[in-house]
Amino acid sequence: IRFWNKAAERVFGFAEAEALGASLDLIIPERLRGRHWEGFGRVMKGGESRYGEGDLLAVPARHKGGRQISVEFTILPMHDAAGAIAGIVAFLRDVTARFEETRALRRELAALKTSKSDAG
Repeated sequence: IRFWNKAAERVFGFAEAEALGASLDLIIPERLRGRHWEGFGRVMKGGESRYGEGDLLAVPARHKGGRQISVEFTILPMHDAAGAIAGIVAFLRDVTARFEETRALRRELAALKTSKSDAG
């Protein structure tokens, strides 16, 4: 992690001093780390990504307190003077509340469908 702002502190709970220089494993849930690093390696080697530049992605992330949060993010490659990929910038936002609301609505809808089919 090479840049960490106040918004990242609010989302993840880690102070800038804790995050700068740390591995992204700091915020990636353990079960997803292998898949993340595999994809990261592919992008850094040859610019290959299954996601288009600027696509909005949604994934679980890890808060300092250990709880899982949901984030949406966009990644953009950074190129050096020779055109090689030198790094990746991610812009993200916490969408945990929206994710939880959507999940609750889906549960309610499923319950309504079940009660309707039982009644009818």
